[in-house]
Amino acid sequence: MRAILQRVQKASVTVDNEVVGSINQGLVVFLGCGEGDTEVELDYIVEKSVNLRIFSDEDGRMNHSLLDLDAEMLVVSQFTLYANTKKGRRPSFVDAMKPRPAEVLYEGFVDTVRSRGVSVETGVFGAMMDVELINDGPVTIILDTDE
Repeated sequence: MRAILQRVQKASVTVDNEVVGSINQGLVVFLGCGEGDTEVELDYIVEKSVNLRIFSDEDGRMNHSLLDLDAEMLVVSQFTLYANTKKGRRPSFVDAMKPRPAEVLYEGFVDTVRSRGVSVETGVFGAMMDVELINDGPVTIILDTDE
């Protein structure tokens, strides 16, 4: 499983000209599921996402987590995190999980984060989405359960 975490001042996702999710201070999580991913990988990404100390304290040091600040999360499905660009010019996505099982893990991620008390907004799984965000920092963290 792969996730890109971006610390944001605010963010939103739009589908068919309608805002379907928006947050203020928090994290945008672009989440991709790979073939063979299970609840084990999901739990790892959830725990890292909500507990990473990547928010600034009063001294400007990264000492607070999403949970510490009661910050929000916007989760966007993104199979393209599994793009293989080693050959040719067209990316291959054969390592990305098939849509149905990926959607189950994606929904499991959202539900598990919510169960930790985090306010979570989402995009629409499998839809073409416009994501708008204002980076805070910028701070961008890559999580990959294969590494």
